[in-house]
Amino acid sequence: MMLTPVDHGTLLPLLPEFAAALEDDSLARKVFARVTKLIPDGDLMTLSTDPLHHAQGVELCRQFGFGILDVDPKSHWTWDGENVAIRMEPSVLIHEVAHYQCAAPHRRDIIDFGLGCGPESGRRQEADAVQTLFCPERDVEEALCSLLGILWEAELGQPAVLAFLEQNWMEGGVALHNVAHFKKIVRWLRQMDLIDDDGAPTRLLRAEGDDSFFPRWFAE
Repeated sequence: MMLTPVDHGTLLPLLPEFAAALEDDSLARKVFARVTKLIPDGDLMTLSTDPLHHAQGVELCRQFGFGILDVDPKSHWTWDGENVAIRMEPSVLIHEVAHYQCAAPHRRDIIDFGLGCGPESGRRQEADAVQTLFCPERDVEEALCSLLGILWEAELGQPAVLAFLEQNWMEGGVALHNVAHFKKIVRWLRQMDLIDDDGAPTRLLRAEGDDSFFPRWFAE
């Protein structure tokens, strides 16, 4: 959920400022350029509901081997361990692909990837009962999934900046902590081979067998 409303008058001057703050990190600059390549003319506070974008999201899920359930996740779960509920905004659907890529292998076949009930899932008690990753590690994985899903939207030619704003990547503007967080998540995605040297998403999956690598990353 977007914390602070953003319009074109706020966003457009901020884009070159943020890009300049990434001057010392070529990969982060490439990622930011991909995310902000397409700035729609209309409302910047609403995620796309374009049927074409949704169809692209469904196809991407199929390409990763997801089963497709034509249901609202509020009556089910977003991810039940094998299938994705597709009655969601394209951005949210694509975000599930990123979750699949970022999840430790043993959590890919668990309801909502073992992160606890997602915001779209309706059967909270069952999802929370199989949660195995908790904060702060859960927040790290959510940040990785957020940016990776946004990069998939950009790769598909969708207005990725809408999700970038909605998920509050620009909330801190060019403040040191916000720029550093963005750089760190970009670096970790590259270390996991989930993006390439040009900042494009790959089709690889996280290879780590458990979640023990997260604590050592916090110090980086």
